[in-house]
Amino acid sequence: MTLLQQDRPPLTGISCVLFDMDGTLLDSAPGVTASAARALAAVGAPVPAMDKLRQFVGPPMIESFRTVSQLDDITAQRALQHYRKAYADHGAEQSSPYDGIIELLDHLHSAGIPMAVATSKVEDQAVRLARRFGIEGHFINICGASDRDGRASKAEVVAELLLRLQSEGVDISSPVMIGDRSYDIAGAAQHGIPTIFAHWGYGDAGEASQAAAVVSSPAALLPLIVAKRPRSDDRAGG
Repeated sequence: MTLLQQDRPPLTGISCVLFDMDGTLLDSAPGVTASAARALAAVGAPVPAMDKLRQFVGPPMIESFRTVSQLDDITAQRALQHYRKAYADHGAEQSSPYDGIIELLDHLHSAGIPMAVATSKVEDQAVRLARRFGIEGHFINICGASDRDGRASKAEVVAELLLRLQSEGVDISSPVMIGDRSYDIAGAAQHGIPTIFAHWGYGDAGEASQAAAVVSSPAALLPLIVAKRPRSDDRAGG
């Protein structure tokens, strides 16, 4: 099912596609929630029930420690380090692509549609996961969070990714974000980029209110993107 939001600007002339990772490409909740629980326990904070732990999937992890668990900045930073170690040791193994994602990426790649990843994951983890599932080669670039470069929010990740794509000669005049959380929508919107909401992910229906469209499955996303691609004569200016 595809729902175009009537009160949002229409999707037109998609030049490239930016994918979120957790909750969009990969079902990573088991690893993220288990690693978050280990991190909270390590800093002596209460470990919440699973429905609350699932709120950690998608947003920058440091923000989840601050807002969901109400940790102060110093404790949140300690928890973040524990989380990253737990995720690297065990969590990544518990991720898997959603049904239909591999086929979607194959079709878009064959159609010559430029694709990239904008994720709140630490970048090297995101690259390793994409490589693990054989999808790294579909993306022109995979951009994630970086302490060294001061890149944490989704808006900061998107900004860096756009610079990288432009340097690769990709047409970034009309990108679209594919994501499953309000953070994806808000981060993309700071750069004037509309979002197609991936309803198979972790966000609830209320988070989709500012999306340009809502799709229920990867299979439903494919025809929407293809239909909104400029025709070759349009791109040539003819």
